[in-house]
Amino acid sequence: MCELLGVSSQRATRLTISLEALAAHSAPGTSNRDGWGAAFYQERDVALFREPDAANGSALAHLLQTQGPSTTLAISHIRHATQGEVKLANTQPFVRELAGRTHLFAHNGHLPGIAASADFALAQFQPVGETDSEHAFCALLARMQGLWHSASAAPSIEARMAVVSAFAKDLRELGPANFLYTDGEVLFAHGHRRIQASSGKIEAPGLFMLSRQCCHEREGFEAVGLSVAQGYQEVVLIASVPLSTEPWRPLQEGEVVAVSLGRVVNSHLPKQ
Repeated sequence: MCELLGVSSQRATRLTISLEALAAHSAPGTSNRDGWGAAFYQERDVALFREPDAANGSALAHLLQTQGPSTTLAISHIRHATQGEVKLANTQPFVRELAGRTHLFAHNGHLPGIAASADFALAQFQPVGETDSEHAFCALLARMQGLWHSASAAPSIEARMAVVSAFAKDLRELGPANFLYTDGEVLFAHGHRRIQASSGKIEAPGLFMLSRQCCHEREGFEAVGLSVAQGYQEVVLIASVPLSTEPWRPLQEGEVVAVSLGRVVNSHLPKQ
């Protein structure tokens, strides 16, 4: 399955990401070689890097490993193709503009039947490629559109959380639905189910989260495939699997968390 990584920090920090190391750590012996992408926010816009090839040997991927941009919000995705050709149009993260902001989405899982489902009807947002993941993103933005266009300022985090949580609930009816979604201000993460390396079964957890505070100027954070520059900092990391020996918290099945500037600002658990 695909691998997800989201990073939110209080202050702009230089991130260096090794896509090859992330893929090797999270899926040993397998080949997440069908494309990769990484996005770094710069205010309302985003620096997006994508290739429909393996990160191994990529000059662009090596650039991110050695000279990652400074940012407070980043998402990366390593693709294992289950639907759609291996090409740029099917490579995540996907990006769209809504209400003058750049929105991003990355998904891990398989959503059979989404294109035929009335619950995921499309409006002005249309897929460029053929993946279930991009269709899901366009359907989410169709739900978000009224919320953003009816507000003179950004809608409340609570209002956004309500839309994302309802969307996640509907998505879980189709199949594994781990995703990261952001409007450039808030990062929403939904943990569901994924193939577990220990058992080979599709089950929870689908995502893990780690909150870190760097209290000293010379303190930074190092993990497999990721480095956060030194300095006073609050950081939240969300990944498909833990990337360090620290105790990462698994998201409960169906849990949605909202993160902004290195802090969890809202969360939602489905009713049992």
